[in-house]
Amino acid sequence: MSPTADGPDRRAQGRWWSKPWVLPVATMALVATGDALLGVNLGLLPLFAIGPALAAGRGTPRTVLGSAALGLVLVLLLAVYDGVWGHTRVLVALTGVALTALAACWVSVARIRAERELVDVRAVAETVQNVLMPPLPPRLGPLELTGSYRSAHRTARVGGDVYQAVRVPGGVRILVADVQGKGLEAVSAAAVVLTAFRNTAPDAPDLPSLAAQVERAVLEQTSGDRFVTALLADVRDDGRTVLLDHGHPVPVLLRAGEPTPLLPVLEPAPPFGLSALTGAPAPRPTALTLHEGDRLLFCTDGLTEARDDEGAFYPLAARAPVLLAPPCPEQALQRLRADVEDYTGTGPDDDSALLLCDFRPRGAAAA
Repeated sequence: MSPTADGPDRRAQGRWWSKPWVLPVATMALVATGDALLGVNLGLLPLFAIGPALAAGRGTPRTVLGSAALGLVLVLLLAVYDGVWGHTRVLVALTGVALTALAACWVSVARIRAERELVDVRAVAETVQNVLMPPLPPRLGPLELTGSYRSAHRTARVGGDVYQAVRVPGGVRILVADVQGKGLEAVSAAAVVLTAFRNTAPDAPDLPSLAAQVERAVLEQTSGDRFVTALLADVRDDGRTVLLDHGHPVPVLLRAGEPTPLLPVLEPAPPFGLSALTGAPAPRPTALTLHEGDRLLFCTDGLTEARDDEGAFYPLAARAPVLLAPPCPEQALQRLRADVEDYTGTGPDDDSALLLCDFRPRGAAAA
């Protein structure tokens, strides 16, 4: 998370009204005021048990015990003020505060333990994500690269949607893949695909040879019912580009200065892990040429298969020219993400990975 995102939370933690003891104290003060103004007949004294109960939601056991102590003191003071000292209702109120405090302490301890475990799990997941799919450099050869990964579950940090780019002699090779399924098995299969791609991409003579090595790794190192959709790309420094599709969504090409996006016509092949079962012939790569300022968007089906309330798929090709118009690639992807959330109304229901590639060979030469 960026420092900018962390800043407001840290400032809020320093404000007195954000402290965990504020709500319990304010609530008990309100109860005390009501008892003093409305009289003893309403029997508000047992309500002081709310203080330690509320403190367990955010505070430590010390905060809970402090709230309970304040509640007991207020019960005794109001008992004297109301003239009911020694009555059964006072004993009931004191007992209620004490028992609630004990239960609230147990809840607070359990909550703190669960929060610590969650922090540890998130730290491990973030480490796994960084090892599995480390951040791409902002520039690789003639391409400026900007990636974005979003999970359908906000607490998740790792999944089966991956992308990677490797600098090779004379160009850049790109992989965008989506592993079937979820959970640790999908993560393991994604690691197999990425490792095979990284190890093979620099030396493979062409994309079909590279795809064959990835296919072999998926068959040998994953379970038999696991398959992976993927799109491979080879972008040369002069703009000559080759695409190879294995059951993956087609990328969107935005030509510089042209308002209409281009969807390359690809010859699809079965996903990795299914080619041997289907017996389909090796796919033929599709060639195109990129020019200065062209922008190529790769994505997984978490974006293309997002639906609105009526079940209609997200119209990526129709909306991409406007949403991806900002020259800043980060801003362009943020606008695209926001538009998908507005379209679905409920946010993504599947993981999605985006990779935005700006072809700028002049910038590469200057660098």
